Amino acid sequence: MNATLSCPGAPAQLMPAAGRLAGFRQELYRCLTSRRDGLFSLADAVLCHGGRVTDLARLSLVPEAGRGHGGVYDAVSAGRVDVGRLRRALAGLPLPAWPDGRIRLAVDVSGWLRPDAATSPGRMHCHVRGRGKGAWIAPGWPYSFVAALSPGRNSWALLLDAVRLGPGDDERAVTAAQLREVVTRLAAAGHWRDGDPPVLVTMDAGYSPVQRGSRPGSE
Repeated sequence: MNATLSCPGAPAQLMPAAGRLAGFRQELYRCLTSRRDGLFSLADAVLCHGGRVTDLARLSLVPEAGRGHGGVYDAVSAGRVDVGRLRRALAGLPLPAWPDGRIRLAVDVSGWLRPDAATSPGRMHCHVRGRGKGAWIAPGWPYSFVAALSPGRNSWALLLDAVRLGPGDDERAVTAAQLREVVTRLAAAGHWRDGDPPVLVTMDAGYSPVQRGSRPGSE
């Protein structure tokens, strides 16, 4: 599998971004430790699908998948990812630039709703908002996300980490540890140094500031 990216004829101003994308694709490929080709092709298929992915069988019809539905299912069931290396790769990407040079992170929990997957392990009751009036609850897998925010009125953000919460986890404790690890990786990647403005973390009122703790360079 060729994990490189070539952009013949691309405008000169786009070449640096294309080079960074090619470098990240190569590092992503190295993060896949089992069924590497299948998982990498599957990731390309998801990106090129052009719509909502409803099932793996249909995803195997996308040309970028490069294999039948049996190979796609095998990649998902037997594939493995070096998550630690992937997290370091994400931390090494260029962060959204703010005029004051300050890094701004947002953290929140979002549920992957699985109401029909009765045999899926670890499902929890996920709060769902924004669908009709009020809120409702559905079975699913909650994930805690940390992203670097960009300035302006756009909704673009750089996802830096995702942790799946289990039935026995304390959401606030998991998020506090997650934030400390993200800030540590950003510092190791050279995005934050002593003397830089503290990292600003945005979260809703459901998180305890006492339990969150502190990390040099964050507030």
